[in-house]
Amino acid sequence: MTFKQRKDAFEQRNKKHESSLLSFIGVEGFDVYNCSIPFEWKGQTYIYGRVEKRQEWARSRVRLFRRVERDRYSLVPQSMIYQLEDPFISLIGGQLVLGGTHVVKSAGNIDFLYGYFYRGTELEDLHYFTTGPKNMKDIRLVDMGDGRVGVFSRPRGKAVLEAHGSESVVGFAIVPSLDDLTADIVEDAPVIENMFAANEWGGCNQCYLLDSGLIGIIGHKSYPEKTNEGLVLAVYTNISFVFDPKSHSIVDEKIIATRASFPGYTPKKPELVDCAFASGIWFRQDGRADLYSGVGDTAQGRVVVDNPFKGFGEPVFGNIRS
Repeated sequence: MTFKQRKDAFEQRNKKHESSLLSFIGVEGFDVYNCSIPFEWKGQTYIYGRVEKRQEWARSRVRLFRRVERDRYSLVPQSMIYQLEDPFISLIGGQLVLGGTHVVKSAGNIDFLYGYFYRGTELEDLHYFTTGPKNMKDIRLVDMGDGRVGVFSRPRGKAVLEAHGSESVVGFAIVPSLDDLTADIVEDAPVIENMFAANEWGGCNQCYLLDSGLIGIIGHKSYPEKTNEGLVLAVYTNISFVFDPKSHSIVDEKIIATRASFPGYTPKKPELVDCAFASGIWFRQDGRADLYSGVGDTAQGRVVVDNPFKGFGEPVFGNIRS
């Protein structure tokens, strides 16, 4: 069964769960999408969001928002403005780590991009501390529970296609601490084989250490799909899988949401009508999870799903809290 067939089957059998779109106060005239997961810090719940005008691309900023109601967030007025796309956060050794994609331009045109990383314990004083490899998105970190840090990479390009037969791959390495995280280590992370088929790409979006020693991952898997009108869609789905650091392999990869899982909203471009770019999950007290995802590069959604890691261990650190 192809991945497209798996997606179609998922949408046919998937029961409609509680879902909504997040709203954002204080950035009128801008879209907010591809956010981080929510996190609690000193008694308040926050989220980092990608802020961008509908008609623009690769001109976004990352801003901090505070939750004022369920699914409703307000801009923190004097918070730092980051020249990044697609923010993500991790809690590593008690420090909040913020990452995102920084786009470099020359004469107004995109030259290349880098992953930038910031860390600290004060939201108003996160320090930039390292950069990922040139043109690599979707680098993600996970606290290994013993002081070490797990690093997931995502090389993509012609060389990857020639070597592995897919548009992207995911690699994994372990560093002794955040101080040891360098672009070379990320670049050289050993590849996890057999994750993507021809014409597919994807990566990790949020990682959770489980008490079994395994790592639960919320990610995305994507492929192109040509419509009857000749338009080539970039189809993005929310997936989960479990990674075993000892055998360097994955199990239980499954689709947990698609664009159809969220309320309707106008995409940034027609090609993104079936795009859902995962952020991660918030573990609920009822045993299920709130799955957060960008939709159509214009909005941020939330849908309730079953705990995707059930049977593989409990999260060691759970939700991100100070």
